[in-house]
Amino acid sequence: MAHPLVPQIIDLATPVAEELGLEVVGVVFHTNQSPPVLRVDIRNPEQDTGLNDCERMSRALEASLDAAQIVPDAYVLEVSSPGISRQLVTDREFISFKGFPVIISTTPPYDGQQEWTGQLIRRDETALYLNQKGRVVEIPRSLITKVQLDEHR
Repeated sequence: MAHPLVPQIIDLATPVAEELGLEVVGVVFHTNQSPPVLRVDIRNPEQDTGLNDCERMSRALEASLDAAQIVPDAYVLEVSSPGISRQLVTDREFISFKGFPVIISTTPPYDGQQEWTGQLIRRDETALYLNQKGRVVEIPRSLITKVQLDEHR
């Protein structure tokens, strides 16, 4: 059963999305999590929906939600696309997802490991920096084959 606030959130999110040239394709409010997660799925009808679309929608919707005060308590807003690639590639994506949980794959294995998980700190010309429970791990970029958001954390 949908959360009772979902219709109000859709009513608020739809014009925000339209103003950005986007469409709202779904809203789910996961109140069983702490803090609750408000997930808004969007679609760009003109092209593949990208992280930039999600970022723009997130900022605009956050401002509208705060102003409307529909959601009474603290919550996490997640804006995504049902078909979005969760792989990070561009410098902009690495900046946007700083602090997010990521999974890094390396070939050959680095320091005895082929897969690394932790919070993304940053990426520079030579390395990617990961926070693993307060410990900073530096992984050479030359060994990294893939960096993706870890959606299970």
